[in-house]
Amino acid sequence: MATATLPLRLLASKTLALPSAPSLPARCSLCVVASVPRRWRLLASAEEPAPAPVEAEVLEEVVVEEEEEEEAVPEPVEAQISAAGAGKDADIFAVVMIGSRQYIVMPGRYIYTQRLKGANVNDQIILNKVLLVSTRDKAYIGMPVVTNAAVHAVVEEQGRDDKVIVFKFKKKKKYQRKHGHRQPNTRLKITGVSGYKDYPADPIFEPVLA
Repeated sequence: MATATLPLRLLASKTLALPSAPSLPARCSLCVVASVPRRWRLLASAEEPAPAPVEAEVLEEVVVEEEEEEEAVPEPVEAQISAAGAGKDADIFAVVMIGSRQYIVMPGRYIYTQRLKGANVNDQIILNKVLLVSTRDKAYIGMPVVTNAAVHAVVEEQGRDDKVIVFKFKKKKKYQRKHGHRQPNTRLKITGVSGYKDYPADPIFEPVLA
């Protein structure tokens, strides 16, 4: 059976034009070089109208001021003295020893001390262990105490300090203990200082500015 051979021809409309590469390998008969990616641009048709610009409403920011909780801050010293009605005694301060601790006291102020046993609220007490008394122009320094000096106070409250956590732990022993403790205290309001004027005093000199 006779077979006919037809010549092959490429149509001009379907020819594939490849970009020319500068150097192609010899064994590769057809190499496709990636062309630059196209950047598409969408154009709105003439029939559809362009969307109207939307005006964004600007909402006013409402700042809500949170009311800060007022912390319990003690009044200044001057306010306490004026409220206590201390006149000339306001310029006096003393150092008194209660138990094994020393406290700086001033008429009109209050202090927290260790628990005073047997003292009830509104009881008037006298502290005789005064180590020092100072005024604006004189200082009465005790050796070790100022003779006949006394600090007068009133018991305002019998309370306790803030809780302290006591935690004990021993590693590798399966031992741990946790408990809290509140140390009892007494709040005293100083009313005055007396009996120090008969003690020998040392003058207080004002510093000389150079």
